[in-house]
Amino acid sequence: MSIAGAITALALLSLLFAAFARAGELKAGDLVITQAWSRATPSGAKIAGGYLTIENKGSMPDRLVGGAGEVAGKVEVHEMAVNNGVMTMRPLDKGLAIGPGKTVRLAPGGYHLMLMDLKSPLKEGDKVSVTLEFEKAGKVTLSLDVQGIGAQAPAGTEGAGGPVDMKKMPGHSGMKM
Repeated sequence: MSIAGAITALALLSLLFAAFARAGELKAGDLVITQAWSRATPSGAKIAGGYLTIENKGSMPDRLVGGAGEVAGKVEVHEMAVNNGVMTMRPLDKGLAIGPGKTVRLAPGGYHLMLMDLKSPLKEGDKVSVTLEFEKAGKVTLSLDVQGIGAQAPAGTEGAGGPVDMKKMPGHSGMKM
């Protein structure tokens, strides 16, 4: 193989690996959404959480204001917090702000999507389609990769697989979600 052929093959291989690295990445306007996942639910469960990371690469703020999905009757943006030892969970009626140059992580024990009135259980290995609505970026459809019931992060990342110890999280006491 000539040097030019080897360089061309190497360049094509680099592009292929870059495409695989970004396979879990979705762009919506200036927003980049990664690591979209959920947990499997037991039979009969009517709610589930959805988790993801949103990075705003633009110079203007945006806001996650809601969502929808065929698997759930309703999708809302929620916040879970522990104040004075009491866990609270509430919808964010005005949505979740994503400042310019900032990254917001929706994860167990904090901000998350609340999938309510589930029409069927979420099963490990499934992909669940949801459409998120942003104030500026508009609507974007993505798939949540369903992990095991006790997962704390998407597969292949630190923290995946086991239940979270809320006592180790800043500002949280012993509550689990």
